Amino acid sequence: MKKSMMAALGLILLSFAIGIYLYQQMPDRMASHWNAQGEVDGYMPKFWGLFLMPLISVGIFLLFLLIPRIDPLKKNIQKFRKYYDWFIVLFIAFFFYVYLLTLFFNLSKLPLGFNFTQMMVPALGILFYYIGILTENARRNWFIGIRTPWTLSSEKVWNKTHKLGGKLFKIAGVIAFLGILLPPYAILFAVVPVLAVALYTIVYSYFEYQKQVK
Repeated sequence: MKKSMMAALGLILLSFAIGIYLYQQMPDRMASHWNAQGEVDGYMPKFWGLFLMPLISVGIFLLFLLIPRIDPLKKNIQKFRKYYDWFIVLFIAFFFYVYLLTLFFNLSKLPLGFNFTQMMVPALGILFYYIGILTENARRNWFIGIRTPWTLSSEKVWNKTHKLGGKLFKIAGVIAFLGILLPPYAILFAVVPVLAVALYTIVYSYFEYQKQVK
């Protein structure tokens, strides 16, 4: 097994081990959801609070492993497989980080005035930045990247869109870090730039395809 896959699997197993170890110490109802201001607005029973995220991580991990096997353009995925494999590790690590924040919050081990959303910002910034790296290196396929009718119909449109999209996702990742300095707007700094990049690249791919047709 690849080192990257061993790392991802190790994080998943560690999350289950931590959940089992802390089971007796957790409250019967655990805080499980926070609003944009970082305030708790949802709870769930202890079992699901401890094991739902590790179980979701297992499902995501298996799905990521399946994609390169079922994609009709699987040969193209192999061309950027190392970037894809480390994206899997980073994505699982992101879930693990959120899981740890949830556990510490419910154990009351975090400082007073703790803002969950603000703590999420650095992880989101890193994730978005690496998505930019993955996007820049992605080759045409049906599951990974900016998949529009126009990028999937033209190799040239795919390459131009992903080259631009990769740079923009990196910028969005950097902008997300500004949320650390402005806690009330942390979620906006994380979400708005990414949505803008997604919308812009879709429109860009359409006009690039029209240029190719003409």
